[in-house]
Amino acid sequence: MEKNRKMTKEKTVKEADFQKVANKVSGVSIIGNVLLSVVKLLAGIIAHSNAMISDAIHSASDVFSTVVVIIGIKLAARESDREHPYGHERLECVAAIVLAMILFLTGLGIGAEAFKNITSGNYNNLQVPGVLALFAAILSIASKEGMYWYTRYYAKKIDSSALLADAWHHRSDAFSSIGALIGIAGARLGFPVMDSVASLVIFVFIVKAALDIFKDAMDKMVDHSCDEETEKQLYDCVMKNEDVMGIDLLQTRMFGNKIYVDVEIQADGSYTLQEAHDIAEAVHDEIEQNFPKVKHIMVHVNPAKS
Repeated sequence: MEKNRKMTKEKTVKEADFQKVANKVSGVSIIGNVLLSVVKLLAGIIAHSNAMISDAIHSASDVFSTVVVIIGIKLAARESDREHPYGHERLECVAAIVLAMILFLTGLGIGAEAFKNITSGNYNNLQVPGVLALFAAILSIASKEGMYWYTRYYAKKIDSSALLADAWHHRSDAFSSIGALIGIAGARLGFPVMDSVASLVIFVFIVKAALDIFKDAMDKMVDHSCDEETEKQLYDCVMKNEDVMGIDLLQTRMFGNKIYVDVEIQADGSYTLQEAHDIAEAVHDEIEQNFPKVKHIMVHVNPAKS
């Protein structure tokens, strides 16, 4: 009983740390996006750059995306209850899917507008932006790329698919700003169509990122097994126990960012029920101690085949 209370306490601490890190990163994202949106909007208005104004709106939409991340992570961190005995981790995947859809629609909007401008052939009516827009684009690229790496670092650290999706949303903003920079520079050099050509290329990168995020989230939603290397490490961990004579079955499945393990082991058929139970519990504890991402382990003991 004391050991179970200790394990529950350790898990609660880890979940609290997860929530703390996620809130910290999301707070930085919201503040950064609000400030950047204001700067780009003012630069776009003063320098008469429609591309920069659109980029400012794109950055402002990231605030909504980060709010979705906060809500998703908060719901996923809730403890198990009667209606949800296995927890709520999959709600974070739902948040990642929502962000992937927002990212896809953002890219689609950029691509559609770029295609329309390229095929219209009416390039002379496009307004030439001022030099202030160039500086705003450079500032945006540096800021958003920095936010991407910052968010990505913590997303990998706490293994959060929603935070990783938000990181890619930051990078999509950086891509968008690169397109704005090329377009503004091209327009000032007498090639206004450059803006649209660059935006079309950026559209491809953004859509690919959205599809990758969507696939990762869906894999975690449909009980996809974990990677082969992790399964091999689990196998080796179980076989380290001297009383385990073999493994009849080892199955894993992803539940949000957690892993569920089902294993059937072989033990000496002459062992008492208590001895078999002790072996199963030892295997269970060994896995739990060595694999922090494993949330649930089911160990079944079979008599070894003679």
